[in-house]
Amino acid sequence: MFFQNLNIILPSFQMKWRTILPQCCFLLVTCALTTLEAVPIDIDKTKVKSAQPVDSAKIEPPDTGLYYDEYLKQVIDVLETDSHFREKLQKADIEEIKSGRLSKELDLVSHHVRTKLDELKRQEVARLRMLIKAKLDSFQDTGIDHHALLKQFDHLNHLNPDKFESTDLDMLIKAATSDLEHYDKARHEEFKKYEMMKEHERREYLKTLSEEKRKEEESKFAEMKKKHENHPKVNHPGSKDQLKEVWEEADGLDPNDFDPKTFFKLHDVNSDGFLDEQELEALFTKELEKVYDPKNEEDDMVEMEEERLRMREHVMNEVDTNKDRLVTLEEFLKATEKKEFLEPDNWETLDHQQFFTEEELKEYENLISVQESKLKKKADELQKQKEDLQRQHDQLEAQKLEYHQVVQQMEQKKLQQISPSAPGGESKI
Repeated sequence: MFFQNLNIILPSFQMKWRTILPQCCFLLVTCALTTLEAVPIDIDKTKVKSAQPVDSAKIEPPDTGLYYDEYLKQVIDVLETDSHFREKLQKADIEEIKSGRLSKELDLVSHHVRTKLDELKRQEVARLRMLIKAKLDSFQDTGIDHHALLKQFDHLNHLNPDKFESTDLDMLIKAATSDLEHYDKARHEEFKKYEMMKEHERREYLKTLSEEKRKEEESKFAEMKKKHENHPKVNHPGSKDQLKEVWEEADGLDPNDFDPKTFFKLHDVNSDGFLDEQELEALFTKELEKVYDPKNEEDDMVEMEEERLRMREHVMNEVDTNKDRLVTLEEFLKATEKKEFLEPDNWETLDHQQFFTEEELKEYENLISVQESKLKKKADELQKQKEDLQRQHDQLEAQKLEYHQVVQQMEQKKLQQISPSAPGGESKI
């Protein structure tokens, strides 16, 4: 699914920078700042299902989905090797990072670190130039002004392509922050397009059928929809009922012994003191299994992942009070005191929602029609070019054959003009 599982997890400060989450790139750095650790809790290990130990040092940060993802991670890795910068990060707060004040500390890092950052920036600029050239070459453009075109990339300072400055760090943090904060909105739009395309293809398929077959297909569709909607009640994500179900079925603990602190500790998989977005999404698996089964024809796995992300988004909005995309123990415990935790509203799954109107679908189909017309026109032009090239090729082959025949005739004439050898060994012409 488009944009599925967009996350940034940066190593923790004792290893790398503290695990960071998905959608807020300034958190790349924020993690480093945060030194809060979860309160140690004594857990009866005999009651907990055996789990594989997690080595946080081996956790690979997932792809952020940003086109400069690799550059971002490399800059982080280099900066964390400088003790001065790492110390400043430990003392900084989120606003100091977002505002760009922390970026000025870059001037004090070691020469060795600056040299590495300079090289990383040169490599990134070269990569962007190569992408620009490849794109423009596909349109057969010439006279490329790389300097002007680099302006479209706002995660680095294009005016100085050879040196990594404090401006570059500031721009990188702000660009990633902005891009990732818009992730959920972009995901909603992509899912809406997916649903409209699915309905469009269904209707187009029905047009190809006879009246009788069309009625059968419509009846089958209604039956599958009804079957999908007939599922057990889904607990409200983040509610006490939902968490207790995880506590009992996934953790193997007595529901009467449910304890929020213990629950937090159990599901802070990498033990960094936070529940990040991946750890939260893992909590909803039991609820999703009530609605979706990959073996069922009527269950769409793309919709299942959208449901999971929607649950995570809802819980984050309710629990993450400082909007840093990380849930601390304090935030988690405060959420368990709210009325919504104890007496939540009913959770409406995707099958009870309408994602688009008929007007929006019609507009989308018109857009598809325009795009198809353009593609058909382009395909016709390419076919014509192919036919022209084939015709030119055939002409050249015919000329080549003609020239070859002329050469052969000339060679034969030469041979005919040379008579057999005369009695003295001399040739007679």
